Amino acid sequence: MLREGPPTGPSRPGFWRSPLRGPWLTSVFGAVLLVGIPVLFVTGLLSYAAYNPDLAGNDQTPDKGWLGFCLFAWPTDPYWLYRLNQGVHVTLGIVLIPVLLAKLWSVIPRLFAWPPVSSVSQALERLSLLLLVGGVLFEFATGVLNIQLDYIFPGSFYVLHFYGAWVFIGAFVVHIAFRVPLVIRTLRSGALRNELRMPGRTNAAPGDETGLVSPNQTPPTISRRGALGMVGAGSLVLLAVTAGQSIGGSLRSTALLAPHGQEPGPGPNGFQINKTAAGVGIRARDIGPGWRLVVRGGGRERIFTREQVLALPQHGAALPIACVEGWSTDDQEWSGVRLADLAALVGFADRVPGVFVESAQRGGAFRSAMLRDNQVRDVRSLLALRVNGADLSPDHGYPARVIVPANPGVHNTKWVTRLTFGESA
Repeated sequence: MLREGPPTGPSRPGFWRSPLRGPWLTSVFGAVLLVGIPVLFVTGLLSYAAYNPDLAGNDQTPDKGWLGFCLFAWPTDPYWLYRLNQGVHVTLGIVLIPVLLAKLWSVIPRLFAWPPVSSVSQALERLSLLLLVGGVLFEFATGVLNIQLDYIFPGSFYVLHFYGAWVFIGAFVVHIAFRVPLVIRTLRSGALRNELRMPGRTNAAPGDETGLVSPNQTPPTISRRGALGMVGAGSLVLLAVTAGQSIGGSLRSTALLAPHGQEPGPGPNGFQINKTAAGVGIRARDIGPGWRLVVRGGGRERIFTREQVLALPQHGAALPIACVEGWSTDDQEWSGVRLADLAALVGFADRVPGVFVESAQRGGAFRSAMLRDNQVRDVRSLLALRVNGADLSPDHGYPARVIVPANPGVHNTKWVTRLTFGESA
């Protein structure tokens, strides 16, 4: 059957007829992704490290093995570190979508190359291409869906995204090893300058050995310069309607693609939330007069009413909330009891350990979180009772919530009922 040539359909040389396809256009898109993808990968690993997945109670990723080399004690300085990292990760990922789709469009004839396998080298390249395309579509699709629809996946988004990223980056490295010499030769040829200077329509790309150029091309209806401009404009539009969610301030209103859109309105508690009290099953009696804070550690236990917690030494910290979905708030003025002071109440005055934080929420993810000792020691790490001069609203975690510098929003646990120092879940 192989001797008879490719079957009817996309494997036929004349099936893909666009005159724009060729090594030049593909190389330009590839060069952009060659810069953007590594930045996405590194910021993604840093985001995963900030999530503290090697702490008991936080980790849902089995058998990380040597893939866990990227994990380290996430710092609390600078306090905006996670906000910056996650803002770059999410915004860049959204901005690169038009480039990614254009790159896939430009190389689609290669996905149907015939014969499917002609040598060991080609078999490895084809396998890497399959993993590359499948991996990149999986990573971008799950990332966008998580941003817009919250936790919709069977299992943990972090686990899926973590392993998917390693599969994709492995295929990406193999693909680069095969293709980067061609990209360099093409971009060094001066064709970029010539194409950008050429107005209106352009001539069809000359034949090449890559299999991207159709032998049966249709008349061009747009120049390659126009194609680049269209893709670039798409990326700029996505930047304009995304970046404001991380930058904040007056640009917040421009973030049309900001996830969830839960803006509580004006007032001291008028900044974005991810999950509401009602949405996670908080009942009036859970946060009413009967609420108690249990502080444990070192064989001791203390129980406090909210009034008793308010009677403890109060401190302030100006910190944002930054979430994995890429949105963040401006700095908010929090006040409450330092976590280190609460640790001292159960015997940890000299050696401050990590703390296991538990919430009254009944449904949804992240009902508890583990914080490292360096996070507990930071003087800005609070069990917050008030924000911007007012009591926390129920949706912002009343009666008490955790706020820690540079901490992912999901680990700034709301509706806190128990703090266990020196022990895990």
